[in-house]
Amino acid sequence: MRIVYFGTPEFAASQLDAILAAGYDVAAVITTPDRPAGRGKQMHASEVKECALRHGLPVLQPEKLKDESFVEQLRSYNADLFVVVAFRMLPEIIWSMPPMGTINLHASLLPQYRGAAPINHAIINGEKETGLTTFFLDKEIDTGAMIMREKVQIGDKMTAGELHDTLMNLGNEVVVKTISMIESGKVTSRSQEAVIKDENMTLKPAPKIFKEDCYIDWNKTGKEIYNFVRGLSPYPAAHAKIQNPSGEILDLKIFEVELASKSGDCDDVCAVKTDGKSYLEVVLRDSCIKIIEIQQAGKKAMKIAEFLRGARVSEDWRMVF
Repeated sequence: MRIVYFGTPEFAASQLDAILAAGYDVAAVITTPDRPAGRGKQMHASEVKECALRHGLPVLQPEKLKDESFVEQLRSYNADLFVVVAFRMLPEIIWSMPPMGTINLHASLLPQYRGAAPINHAIINGEKETGLTTFFLDKEIDTGAMIMREKVQIGDKMTAGELHDTLMNLGNEVVVKTISMIESGKVTSRSQEAVIKDENMTLKPAPKIFKEDCYIDWNKTGKEIYNFVRGLSPYPAAHAKIQNPSGEILDLKIFEVELASKSGDCDDVCAVKTDGKSYLEVVLRDSCIKIIEIQQAGKKAMKIAEFLRGARVSEDWRMVF
């Protein structure tokens, strides 16, 4: 069975390694074009491209997936199956090409959390459980018939980064098992619409997260903010703005927080409680958030004590949004 593999980030590179380790014939790898990255704007290859080159595999990097020359080159591989992990949406001319279909690995228990950021949104929403789903690609994004679903528990302190790694490692097994089922002709699939109907399910989306979506709303409850921070940690990271008495505003990334009880009867939401040395808490309407790890724009991430030594924050400061 010949496979063409589509993917871009580290998550997808791990699955490519697993497929090759299982002995499958990967005829070619499709990934995004190299992009400038970092302060020096050096051209940067995707993790999937780097993985493919280590294994000596042909790599295609089309700007446009409907480009005729790319489509013809793809056809020339005579692949039986396409496997897609963390890649952009494929046009029908591509996903309908292989006789055994095109499968995708998605980092949620579909039909829940369709979209580009399922790991982040599951934690932000306080879910206790998520998982992986393999499914056949269809016309609408993340809606095709499901093949396998594997559950994973989300710990109360688990961050998006930790959940990403857990799902990535599990995904190696899930993808290989799905391919094996298809190869043997023993695969069965189930319509997502049937699941929605049978379980009377209200769907929760997982749209792409932009920087403007990352700012903490200090009017929310402590638990909501706690989940928000860990759901964005370490990337893209929760953002906050703190203002000093002279009106200067510092833009911050917040990677780790703890819930804390209110001390006294302070109801001034966004007020800062600190000794200027070892702790910084933000007053909420129902509790306080204690900041543990933080990063000021242009500086490295640091524990709060180190930040306070440099920033000299006092209780005259306050969070703004």
